Amino acid sequence: MKKDIPENRVEDIGITVVLESDSPQGRSWNVYLINLKNVAIETVLVSSKGYGTKNGVEVKTSILRHSIGDVSSKGYAKIEAIDEQVFGLTNEYLLSYYIDKQIFDKKYIFVPESIVETNMVRIPLLNKPGVLIL
Repeated sequence: MKKDIPENRVEDIGITVVLESDSPQGRSWNVYLINLKNVAIETVLVSSKGYGTKNGVEVKTSILRHSIGDVSSKGYAKIEAIDEQVFGLTNEYLLSYYIDKQIFDKKYIFVPESIVETNMVRIPLLNKPGVLIL
């Protein structure tokens, strides 16, 4: 039963969309998992999808599943590249990982038009500009 599953609270783990480069040819963006914990996280899985309305038409992206493996304490891992064309959609990331054989899950949602310069901060561990959800 659902009530028998412990509610393990996810803390100090973030998903960030990072501006990797900005040149006359265009901008390059990547999505990262940031582990700010003092312990490693194991068997990390992330699924991503985008959805919403663009130009009055319902749009859904493919669901991508990423097996990241383990992420060290105070470490990070690249999840995927992301195109600016999907910034107008809701971008959702579902994270699952283990610590000491206990599973943790959390959904991170970047709402439409939230990945903009006014929301950018210096991302810990990467030292690059980006939008971070903890």
